[in-house]
Amino acid sequence: MRKTLPLAAAAIAVAATMIPSVPAAGTPDTMRWGPCSEKEAAAPAASPAPSLRLECSTLEVPLDYRDPDGRQIEIAISRLASEKPSRRRGVLLTNPGGPGISGLGYPVALAASKLPQKVLDSYDVIGFDPRGTGRSAPVTCELTLAQRNRGNLPPYAHTAADVARQAGSARTIAEQCATSKTASMLPHTTTANTARDMDRIREALGEPKLSYLGGSYGSYLGAVYTTLFPGRGDRIVLDSNLGPGGYDVTAMRSLARGFEDRFPDFAAFAAARPEYGLGTTPRQVTAKFFELAKRLDAKPVRGMDGTLFRGLTFDRLYSDASMPSVAEMWQALDRDRPLPPGTPPSMEDMENSMAARFYVICSDARWPRTVRESQRDVAVDRLRYPMMGGSAASIGPCAFWPDERVEPPVRIGDRGPSNVLMVQNERDPGTPLAGALKLRQAFGKRATMVTADQGGHGVYPFGRNTCANDAVTAFLVTGQRPARDLACAAEPGE
Repeated sequence: MRKTLPLAAAAIAVAATMIPSVPAAGTPDTMRWGPCSEKEAAAPAASPAPSLRLECSTLEVPLDYRDPDGRQIEIAISRLASEKPSRRRGVLLTNPGGPGISGLGYPVALAASKLPQKVLDSYDVIGFDPRGTGRSAPVTCELTLAQRNRGNLPPYAHTAADVARQAGSARTIAEQCATSKTASMLPHTTTANTARDMDRIREALGEPKLSYLGGSYGSYLGAVYTTLFPGRGDRIVLDSNLGPGGYDVTAMRSLARGFEDRFPDFAAFAAARPEYGLGTTPRQVTAKFFELAKRLDAKPVRGMDGTLFRGLTFDRLYSDASMPSVAEMWQALDRDRPLPPGTPPSMEDMENSMAARFYVICSDARWPRTVRESQRDVAVDRLRYPMMGGSAASIGPCAFWPDERVEPPVRIGDRGPSNVLMVQNERDPGTPLAGALKLRQAFGKRATMVTADQGGHGVYPFGRNTCANDAVTAFLVTGQRPARDLACAAEPGE
């Protein structure tokens, strides 16, 4: 879930016209709102004040949109209502990423993370659990604790034989998903159908259009929504962007590139703090990474092997605030001392999250179907991106996914209104800049892109770059975007 002095003089252009601040005539809000349960309202670092205002509801939608009157599933929705009706513009639908992450508490998390008051005044901020996730028809793959503890990254493959061995585990998980009690949802748990659910939410709220703020995988979800429903989007903000193919094999392999884009920030951090004993230059810290990875591949320390070491280092470089915990983990492993609390994190409650991720990414896109293709990819990426290429390019359950697909992937293009603002960190490990640039190209005239010279995953409102944050706030509140793509320079303290 996260650097320029602004080019502050950049010209600003109006990107969207105002829409009514109340639902259009004949389209009343049909939702029934009530208090959220403590679990529904939960959100990272949420303050108690906004959580008290969060309301929850549900909406029935078709499992299969080709059969709209057939089986229905229930989508869980939340609302942080504007307290300034005179300033309310409409609804801001949000998604924190994933796939497989609950979004019910996200409005609270945004409010607690200093989402500007003028944005909170302008919109009812809407959260929801995407289909298959959390309280919205949750899916399962009956993953064992051992399978969950392995996480989403395949073991680091040093050889072609390592890939072949991993294929058995990947096939087993795919078979568990395909034979689970929720297997009937496999072909319908897709980004395109989640986007259709979003439009049903808009309709139920009585809104002629919806604005959107989505990060990470949520960038692709927003891109799909505004492609399928170009006339129903108002102000669309895509943060930390996947490429136009979404979470496909290219995106998975790009995690290794993102790691290497981001790692120099950590190397500089650790080198400047000799008390960690990881090296006094970035080069020495980098060498320590490879030394520890090799040592843990040969013999795990305190339950941590090389793959888990790489994966946790990668995951915690999503935020500058986590760099001390990375350094402490390395130090403990290097000296065979007790690991910091929460290392590795518990995966006991992650079954639905991991299963929903498989359902979506394996159904959305075409993945390599043979061991040989993955062996080739690993051979290339292990040399190109040695820190994590041997994991990110290796084989996973999508290689053995059932063939049934109800529609081809959505093709993101430039047809539709010019109402998309993309915002992106230059050194994002999870969604590297290279993929964002491809999405920007695909959108053409529809999008404007703001890049921030900072590292980490997530720009708005969590990042510290005021140039980038101000550009998003201005767009959401006034409809103004930079007249052209904007590069925000590093700011003091970043």
